[in-house]
Amino acid sequence: MRLQGSDHYAAVFDTVPVPCLLLDPDLHITDVNAAFRALLRRDRDELVGRHIFEAFPSDPDNPGSGLVRDSLHRAVATGNPDRVPLLSYAVETAPGSGDFVERWWTVANLPVLDGASRVLAVVNAVEDVTDVVRERERSRVDREAADTLRQRTQSLEDDLFVRTRELAAIAQAEAQASLRLSALREAALEVAAAQTVAELTEVVIGRGMAALGADGGAVAVRDDASGVLRVSLTEALGIELHAQYAEVPLDSPLPGAVAARTGAPVVLATRDEQLAFDPGMAEVLTLTGRSAIVALPLQTSSRLLGSLSVGWEAPQQFSEADVELMTAFAAQCAQALDRLLERQAEQQAAAASRRLAEALQRSLLSEPPHVDGLRLAVRYLPAAQEAQVGGDWYDAFVTDGGPTSLVVGDVAGHDRDAAATMAQVRNVLRGVAHASRRPPAEVLAALDRALRDLGVDALATAVLAQVHAPDDAGVRTLVWSNAGHPPPLLLRADGTAELLARDPDLILGIDPGTRRGDHRVDLALGDAVLLYTDGLVERRGASIGAGLHWLRETGARLARLPLEDLCHTLLADIGGRVADDVALLGLRVEPASTALELRPGPASATGARRAPDRGDPPDIHRLVVPREAEAVRTARSFVRSRCAVAGVDADARDTAVLLTSEVVTNAFLHGRSEARLTLEVSANAVHVEVGDDSPRHPTALAVSDDAVRGRGMAIVDVLATAWGVRGDTHGKTVWFRLTR
Repeated sequence: MRLQGSDHYAAVFDTVPVPCLLLDPDLHITDVNAAFRALLRRDRDELVGRHIFEAFPSDPDNPGSGLVRDSLHRAVATGNPDRVPLLSYAVETAPGSGDFVERWWTVANLPVLDGASRVLAVVNAVEDVTDVVRERERSRVDREAADTLRQRTQSLEDDLFVRTRELAAIAQAEAQASLRLSALREAALEVAAAQTVAELTEVVIGRGMAALGADGGAVAVRDDASGVLRVSLTEALGIELHAQYAEVPLDSPLPGAVAARTGAPVVLATRDEQLAFDPGMAEVLTLTGRSAIVALPLQTSSRLLGSLSVGWEAPQQFSEADVELMTAFAAQCAQALDRLLERQAEQQAAAASRRLAEALQRSLLSEPPHVDGLRLAVRYLPAAQEAQVGGDWYDAFVTDGGPTSLVVGDVAGHDRDAAATMAQVRNVLRGVAHASRRPPAEVLAALDRALRDLGVDALATAVLAQVHAPDDAGVRTLVWSNAGHPPPLLLRADGTAELLARDPDLILGIDPGTRRGDHRVDLALGDAVLLYTDGLVERRGASIGAGLHWLRETGARLARLPLEDLCHTLLADIGGRVADDVALLGLRVEPASTALELRPGPASATGARRAPDRGDPPDIHRLVVPREAEAVRTARSFVRSRCAVAGVDADARDTAVLLTSEVVTNAFLHGRSEARLTLEVSANAVHVEVGDDSPRHPTALAVSDDAVRGRGMAIVDVLATAWGVRGDTHGKTVWFRLTR
């Protein structure tokens, strides 16, 4: 650490009348004061940066250098001052000359320490007593003069020691202040990166105020609507304090509440001061063991946000500079908290908006109908972007006495308006199809005119297909019309794949008078057709042609899979790479009266050891957990409290909470949606299900001891009595079961 940058240091060091060198712990010269330069007639530039024994080589015939070297090493090693009362040390008459002249010295070496008692530097102070020694040796003075000279030598030595101690004290204080400022600056940089109030609290107290010796604290945020402070405490204060003071009335007499309410700092340096401030502090003292507390308001130019409270185990003596330093840091903390609260409010508003739009969207993504001889499967995968909800939809319905109609479409836009417009388009199309019972091209043309007449301002692409009853050979006819949409994919029973790419007609919403055409293809037993939106085949940095090629190749590879598994595997193959929503509608021709339940049932349970046994009707609790910072904690608390009420023993309760945390976290990482949590508690078991929007099934991978990720499902596999995964309309559900 450099000490020379301080004006206080420069003023003291250069005017000390005692010749002084400032050395680093390796004994290199870092500064020379004016008295030293005048004494030896050396320039500062020829000394600074050199080792002391390089700048002042010793005379081989003179042992004085060993005494000085030993003294310096003792000072560095012990951190204690070390003196050499009198020694002979010859000095070169000119640098590099090799000619030495004998000189007599008294030397004091004083280490400069930081707050952790580490040696930062050594002050090497000397006094030239050559004349005194020579006078005494030649006996040309009487006893009185000799005594005077001895007294003068002693006085010079004592004065040297006092002045250098003063200099060392100044340097040490400056070093400690510099370390504090450095720590606070580093913490201030980390504060800006905090994502939650809990993270902000740990950074501010654990790394910022710790530079002042603080032992824990809290950040309290005002909730004016409820009249309370929401308090986030550091872990150092203990669980009991967390439970009792997580929420404090705004009108409480506690220091943090007073600072948050009045905007004035509260400084209580001892236990007696705390008890005098408010008798209720006795309980706080018992719980925290903190003898000193400082509570500072967190205030911006526009509002009072809350308070920052900091504690010390030992009583303190706060200087004015200490309080100013803490106040400045609290101001930086307030700015970070203000940004954090605004960001959280924006995220909550966006999440609420997204949930509303998703609820609307999901309400329209209905289950497909049951049609003898046809198996239908549907999937919906939202885009990765948190704030985007699109206008993608699928639909399947049967008109009275007519064919089975399948439609997949996409209304332009990614917001609530797009989702609302999609609802209008979908419902109008259903109405037109049921009223007209015409081929797909005519239905789409009528839809286009109806949207114009109803004033629905929308641009949309769509594929409408109709599957007709089989002929005597079991062959069905697929008739479709394409309004500017990606082509359907036909998968033959023999494993071949074909994109039904015909020249598409104009998209909906531009020219209601445009001519539209129908296309036909025969479907035999085992043949399948996939209708989808463009999110399935569009990739950043790749052409739509490349995406369609991938779809055809992948579809051919998966063609012989059961339809549900085919749709699931297809979406799992794209994983988290989708930049737009994906709606997927699949159809497969099967023998009449043999089609299984259309809705996805429990899939093969990856990692399951046995199927869940529900037993007696359980207590069922449900919670939708949004993707936000405190969500996993919310889910844990939900399961813990419901299990406790149901009388689940502590071990099983703790295991259920741990596994819930792992499964919900996995849903947030890979599901790109809220987590839909269902808890069922019966007399003999705890059963938890977590649903999300991703079709990708998790697996319990073997992980090494030093693996950072991949442990979640491995933990579930070890601790759960049984667990598994099943696909559903909107993604998947991961479940686990614990036997009580």
